Amino acid sequence: MNAAAGRAGLRVVDDPDDAALALVDLTAPGCGPAVVELLTSLNGPHLTLIALVSPDPRGFAAVDTLRPTDILTHQGLAHELTWRLQRAAERHREREEQARSQTDLALLLELTADYAESSDVEALLHGVTRRLAEQLDIARATLVMLGGGADEGIIVAASDDPGLKNLRIDLARYPEIREVVRTGKPVVMQEAATHPLLGDLERRAVAARGIHAIAALPLPIRGEVRGVLLLRAAGRRRTFSTREIDFLTTVAHATAVALRSASVLQSVQTARLAAEEKAASFKPYQLFFAHVSEGVAILDDKAGVLSLNPSGAQMLDTPANEARGKHLNQITQPLDEGVLMELVTSASRGEARSGVDVVVRTPAGRCLTLSMSAAPLRDEDAATILSFRDVTHARKLEDELRNTKDFLERLIDSSVDAIIAADLKGRIILFNKGAEAMCGYSAAEAQEKLTVLQLYPPGVAQRVMAQIRSPELGGRGRLSLIRQELVHRSGERVPVNMTASIVYEGGRESFSVGIFTDLRDRVQLERKLSDVETRLEESEKSAVIVALAGTAAHELNQPLTSVMGYAELLKRKLKEDDFAWRPVDIIYREAERMAEIVRKIGKITRYETKSYVGAQQILDLDKATSHEE
Repeated sequence: MNAAAGRAGLRVVDDPDDAALALVDLTAPGCGPAVVELLTSLNGPHLTLIALVSPDPRGFAAVDTLRPTDILTHQGLAHELTWRLQRAAERHREREEQARSQTDLALLLELTADYAESSDVEALLHGVTRRLAEQLDIARATLVMLGGGADEGIIVAASDDPGLKNLRIDLARYPEIREVVRTGKPVVMQEAATHPLLGDLERRAVAARGIHAIAALPLPIRGEVRGVLLLRAAGRRRTFSTREIDFLTTVAHATAVALRSASVLQSVQTARLAAEEKAASFKPYQLFFAHVSEGVAILDDKAGVLSLNPSGAQMLDTPANEARGKHLNQITQPLDEGVLMELVTSASRGEARSGVDVVVRTPAGRCLTLSMSAAPLRDEDAATILSFRDVTHARKLEDELRNTKDFLERLIDSSVDAIIAADLKGRIILFNKGAEAMCGYSAAEAQEKLTVLQLYPPGVAQRVMAQIRSPELGGRGRLSLIRQELVHRSGERVPVNMTASIVYEGGRESFSVGIFTDLRDRVQLERKLSDVETRLEESEKSAVIVALAGTAAHELNQPLTSVMGYAELLKRKLKEDDFAWRPVDIIYREAERMAEIVRKIGKITRYETKSYVGAQQILDLDKATSHEE
């Protein structure tokens, strides 16, 4: 397969999302689920399929639902595969080209219709840049109109920021725009970070932002370049194709035609002039800020309130007409006046500040946390524009989350059990104090130098993960209590009880966490208890033997005494040459020996055995009574 693809000028990829063609082997046993997964993947509808089937009616019937571009059998595979791959690739490219052309045409028709119907110039121009960025999957599309000076430009719309408009830029930093203005032709830089048109400073800036390619298209109005459509490709998008440049040139000309109409051109020029001139009164500010959801206040150079928009008045529980003329501190009553006045003073010096939290108290008694931003506003009467939004709930939530996080961290660290978490590659991401004590590593060492495999004996970590994923030991993703061993830094095997689980995010495994209880003290205690039980058992045996020995000695002494007495009487009545004397003497001596044995039995105080016949054990009377002698 790889050789045939290489001969066809194709490359085999591992990820279906990167593929254009797919060769599906329907002769492979159990191929159905794999084919379904391929066709239902994100890239599945766009794949061109070639099916390998068995040369019989059933094999060809199997492809009815797939509708592949081409069909192969094993009989012709060796000779036909390269040729068929080439033809399929050509058809796929033709189909993709047709689809892109249709998409481009549809977008161009939409833009043309919008140019003809829309009266909102700012929304229209932003919509153009936004749809171009989405269509081409690029980082940013920008419309730049030329300013009054040769080195001055004004950004009137940007795809990634609907609020960005009338922003002045220095064209000395944009050599691609200057080149378009000079030549009146498109400029395309496919390798922007190394393109000779850019200087060292611009190349470094492009590389830092991850920009791969730049395209700049002229907007000619009445024979003069009055603006530039600027596009930047980053991320997955690395270049602009010739077809895309042609399409963008058409869009740029369509935009220029729309701007050529007197009403639209006048609107753009008016917006540009408005950006160049300072406001002569507060009415434009009031009209603009009246519909802003954030609070906005215009302050004079002494921090007196000149204007307060409706959102700000509602937020501060102060009517706008009553706030006018009052000092900012008077209507906000900040708990820390120094923070607020430092913010306003910085703005009056020309320094814009943003995101400063100020706690205020309203006349209605509400205590709010406001995130404030201040910027200089050069006007006859106004010195500063102050915007603010209520972040009381957000800051309270952040504090609660921070407290919860701190609590959980303290709880985990205070646990005597070891708690260890690792990502799916085995890298340790959590190693609490209990784990440090149990394994002998610091948390920093464990996270920087170890993997979870090194904390288990060889092969155990893989077995534990298999048990966690198994539904048999607590359910999928959970492991019930089991006995296991960890490896201490010194090499000592540490017996533990452990439970573990896999944490899922969006249905996918994210990381695993285990809780380990040190059993070394318990194992030592169990060993001591076992020794005590053994000694107790031996003691009980000894007690039984001693009691039995005493009873046997007492019961045997009486009959033995009688036997010995009668045997002695018989010996006295008989002479040594009498035939009965010897048997009686043997009876007497054996009775004496039995008496000695009974005496030893009576002295037994412990349980001592010796081997007898085979594996049989009998009581050793000498050792059982030796301590008495």
